[in-house]
Amino acid sequence: MTYLIGLLSVVFLILAIMIVSKSMSLSKGIQGTEQDQDTPLDGANNANAIGFIVFLVLGSIGAAWSFLYSKPDLLPVAASDHGLITDKMFWVSMGVITFAFFVTNALLFIFPFLYRYKKGNVATFYPVNHKLELIWTVIPAIVMAVLVFTGWRTWRDITSQAPDNAVVIEVTGHQFGWYVRYSGNDDNKLGNNNYKLIDATNSVGIDYTDEKSFDDFTANEMHLPKGVPVLLKIKAQDVLHSVYLPYQRVKMDAVPGMPTKFWFVPNKTTDEMRYITGNPDFNYKLNCTEICGSGHFGMAITVFVDEPEDYAVWCKQQKPFLTQNPDFLAKVPEKLKGKAQKYIEAPAAASDSTQASGATPAAATSLR
Repeated sequence: MTYLIGLLSVVFLILAIMIVSKSMSLSKGIQGTEQDQDTPLDGANNANAIGFIVFLVLGSIGAAWSFLYSKPDLLPVAASDHGLITDKMFWVSMGVITFAFFVTNALLFIFPFLYRYKKGNVATFYPVNHKLELIWTVIPAIVMAVLVFTGWRTWRDITSQAPDNAVVIEVTGHQFGWYVRYSGNDDNKLGNNNYKLIDATNSVGIDYTDEKSFDDFTANEMHLPKGVPVLLKIKAQDVLHSVYLPYQRVKMDAVPGMPTKFWFVPNKTTDEMRYITGNPDFNYKLNCTEICGSGHFGMAITVFVDEPEDYAVWCKQQKPFLTQNPDFLAKVPEKLKGKAQKYIEAPAAASDSTQASGATPAAATSLR
């Protein structure tokens, strides 16, 4: 690094000396006689003009090579239906930007070559050209409006009302991790929660005055069904976080006090992605992309995309939060205790059934 800095310093020093020398030459030329002013002030005009063209050609080749070389690493494989749409929009935008880049830079380098100093040439002065101004104002404005409208329409679609059959999952960011709550196996509806109810056990403040909360369960990992709409309800408990699923093209801020949402349809299972990437250890990850403190770097959980039938089996294996914490039955209103009781009695009944049949709990699970 020290060697590189030293080399750059020498190069910049040489360039500075050349610029000062050229400035002095130009100053003498301007103060010279009329005969002197009829000759080129800089004998390197042609060389400079040709250099512009050479730079344009070599720079274009270098830019094209750099893009083609790095293209495989620009975007990971899209693993959701809307990811395919956003990727298409991305490449269309890149195409428009690249076209504009090459056109403007070609003109920038070709004009100095075409209009370099030649004895007898007189520049034409245009004080105003309304037609030219309209062209370079209206055309970019139209292109920009089309790109913005296309992006807005895509954003509107993916943040609109989720389909009725969507799997509802709540993701809550905190320093430094994620709480994941599922809408349960019975009603597919998340119960209410309240930050005032948060304690050492009830990390997301599940409200058991709402009967839709009875079957909700939590998990340390996220499972998603392939081909089924998934609605993420996103919250934050402390500071600003950001939910990021790169392969599913999902990115949405988790804002304290302001719930956000995002729905999408996963279209590649974890096993399919392991085959596509050639990595048998591949796993999707949910990361935080908002610098939220010293532990930000480790704020990630593993995400599995399963076939619908495998996802259903996994969900059936999960126990409601109320089942795992029967003491919370005391927080259920008297009129709802009858409905909540079945989530308390179910494990005991299953245990009695297992013992009566002579099967071990592991065997019973295997049979299910």
